[in-house]
Amino acid sequence: MPDQSHTHQVSASVEQRAAAIEAVFDDRGMKPRESVEELERLADEQWVPQNGARVVARAWTDSAFRRRLLTNGREAVLELGLSMPAHHRHLVVLENTLTLQNVIVCTLCSCTAFTLIGLPPDWYKDLEYRARVVRQSRTVLGEMGLHLPPETEIRVWDTTADTRYMVLPVQPPETVGWPEEKLAGIVSKDSMIGVARL
Repeated sequence: MPDQSHTHQVSASVEQRAAAIEAVFDDRGMKPRESVEELERLADEQWVPQNGARVVARAWTDSAFRRRLLTNGREAVLELGLSMPAHHRHLVVLENTLTLQNVIVCTLCSCTAFTLIGLPPDWYKDLEYRARVVRQSRTVLGEMGLHLPPETEIRVWDTTADTRYMVLPVQPPETVGWPEEKLAGIVSKDSMIGVARL
């Protein structure tokens, strides 16, 4: 007669599983903890929205740079000493106008031009935002506090494996003539994603 007793296996905790993976890496001479610490440092110190704000401020004050930025975003940001990962082969900069609002999304996950606009906010990664902003963009923007007139066209751009987007917001008219540093101080991450206006 077969044994009818059941054994209950307890799964390892997340911490135990992470420690086991780290031990395997260590056994192979890899340094995962150092890599994670380096990524955290980069995110805190170098991959910040102030980078994109510098790009926007330069575009607002230098029409030749603006043209280059809209033609080939990746090459233009390199002029400012900013970098992008090799797999971000294209940076498309989307210019907002008084009658056009560009919005970016990654429907698959949460990809952004993170070296320019920083790591994505939690709401950007949320499945509801990713699904709804494509189908109900005006409603979603309104829920986020951006109420656009009916005549404003909304275009939603979905990130791909090798293409990243960044929105060039409309410059507030009262800021014309400000120096670049002061202009950069008013540019927000949300405005470079396209869910806010300045």
